Amino acid sequence: MIQATPPLFDPLAQRYSSQRFPIYARGGMVNCSSPQAAAAGLEILRCGGNAVDAAVAAASTLTVTEPTANGLGSDAFALVWSEADRKLYGLNSSGPAPMLASIERVEKDYHANNHHMPTHGWAPITVPGAPKAWAELNSRFGRLSLSEDLAPAIRYAENGYPCSPNLSLMWQQSFERYREKLTGPIYEPWYKTFVPKGRAPMPGEMVFLPDHAASLHAIGETQAAAFYSGELAKKIDEQSRKFGGYLRFEDLAAFRAKWVEPIRVSYRGYEVCEIPPNGQGIVALMALNILKEFEFPERDCVETCHRQLDAIKIAFADALQTVTDPAQMTVDYHAFLDPSYGARRASEIGDTAKVYTHVAPPRSGTVYLCCADGEGNMVSYIQSNYMGFGSGVVIDGTGIALQNRGADFSLDPAAANCLQPGKRSYHTIIPGFLMKGNVPVGPFGVMGAYMQPQGHVQVMMNVIDFHMDPQQALDAPRWQWMRDGHITVETRFDPNLAHALARRGHDVSVNISTPDFGRGQMIMRLPDGVLVGGTESRTDSNIACF
Repeated sequence: MIQATPPLFDPLAQRYSSQRFPIYARGGMVNCSSPQAAAAGLEILRCGGNAVDAAVAAASTLTVTEPTANGLGSDAFALVWSEADRKLYGLNSSGPAPMLASIERVEKDYHANNHHMPTHGWAPITVPGAPKAWAELNSRFGRLSLSEDLAPAIRYAENGYPCSPNLSLMWQQSFERYREKLTGPIYEPWYKTFVPKGRAPMPGEMVFLPDHAASLHAIGETQAAAFYSGELAKKIDEQSRKFGGYLRFEDLAAFRAKWVEPIRVSYRGYEVCEIPPNGQGIVALMALNILKEFEFPERDCVETCHRQLDAIKIAFADALQTVTDPAQMTVDYHAFLDPSYGARRASEIGDTAKVYTHVAPPRSGTVYLCCADGEGNMVSYIQSNYMGFGSGVVIDGTGIALQNRGADFSLDPAAANCLQPGKRSYHTIIPGFLMKGNVPVGPFGVMGAYMQPQGHVQVMMNVIDFHMDPQQALDAPRWQWMRDGHITVETRFDPNLAHALARRGHDVSVNISTPDFGRGQMIMRLPDGVLVGGTESRTDSNIACF
C-alpha cells in the first residue's frame, strides 16, 4: 500500500509556536474542528441557505469527517439567534434512557458494582438525538430542504476525504484502546466500519464511509423519520435485541427533541447564555456568578487563576450533586443563577486552595461548531458520541455509531443522576452564546467533556475582562481542574504562575496533550454586521467565510 503522507515530514510535529489572527467576513462564517465541515457549511450558505442550514450541513459532515468524537448516534444541543424574531432559542436533543433500562436490570445483566454503569456495549446507550436535532432545526428555521443540507456530508462519505493529522491521532488512540478491551461479535461492525485495514488511517490517507452515506440519504429524504420510525430504527432494534441491549423501536419512535428557554447570568454588563439542565452549561454560569464578585485587573496572575479555579470547583461540587433530567431534580436550578448564590459562594474563597468535591470527571469526545450568515442569524451547536467513538457499537451495514451517554448515570438509587427508565442523564455538551442586553454578540463553545464549562469560563473572561479578540481568547493558555485539588496546565502556561498556584495549595502538573484542554470556536458580530471569528489552534480547525 502506498502511503498518502510523504515521508518528508510529520504533520503532528509542531516545532514552533505560530500566530493566528482573527478572521473578518460579512457574507457568512462557519467555524468547525474539521476543514471539510466548515467548507460544507459555506457551500450551503452560497447555495442560498441561512446559518441554520449551514449548521446542519456542518454538523452532519462532522459525523463523517470526525467520527472519533461524534456520529449518527450522537446527542446534540443548539442555541439559535433568529434575527427575524430577535430571540435566542434553545434546543435540547439529548435522548433518554430506554424504557427497559433500570438499576436492577443493569446490575443483574452486567454484574455492575460500586454504582458505576458500564462504559461500552449496549448498556450505556440512550436514545440518539442528533438526527432529530437536524430535522427540528431545518424545519423550524432552515431555508433549504434537509436533503440539501445533508448533501455535502453524503458526498464526503461516498467520495472520501483525506484524514487530517489530529483526527488520525485520535483514531489511533481509540483503536488501541478498543482492541485491548472491546472484543467479540458486538463490536465487529465497529472494526469493519472504522478500521477495515486493521489499523487507523494515517494523515492524508483517504477515508470512505459508504454505509454512513446511505443512512444520511435516508435521514434527509424522510426528515429523520427513517432513523426513528423507519428502516434504520428497525435495524437498531434488531441488533439491540440480538445482543441483549435495552434500546427498542418504541424508544426511538417516542423520542422528541425539546425547545427550551436558554438560561443566562449577567456578567459585567453582558449576558452569558447556556442550555438549562440536563446540560452542564449551568456550571459555567455558576462559576461566573461567583467570579463577578471579584475584580480582575490582570489575567496571568496568581490571584486571578486561584479564584477561577476555586469558583469552578465550587460550581462542579454543587452541580454534580444536583444536576440531572430537570423533571427529576430535587432543587430549583434557577437558585444557582441568583446573585445571592454567587455572593455567598464567593465569600468562601480564601487565599489557599480548597477541595469541594471528590468526584473524578471522565474524559470524552465532542464536536462544536458555530455559524453566522449575512442576515444576522447565528447558531451555536454541539454534538457528541461521548467517549470517543461512543459505545463501540455500530449498527451493521448503516455506519451508525451509537453514543454511550448513559455511562454517566449512577447505579446508586440515592444519587440525583441515578438511572431510571425514560430519564435523561447529566450531559456534558454545552453550546454557549454571548448577549449584551437584547443584542446578540455571538456564539462560542469549547468542547471536551468536563473541560467544557471550564473552557467557557476562561474564554468568556478573556473576552469580557481582558478584552481579547476571539482568536486570542481561544489561543490563551488554559488550566483544567481534574479532581480534588489536582489541576493540569498546558505546556505554554507560565511556569512561574504554575509555581505560585502550587504555593497556594493547588496540586499542579503539566499536560503535554493540548487537545485535552478543549477545542473551541467563536464568532462575534460587530455593530455594523461584520463578523469576526476565532478557531481552535489545538486541533484541525478551520474557518470558512465570504
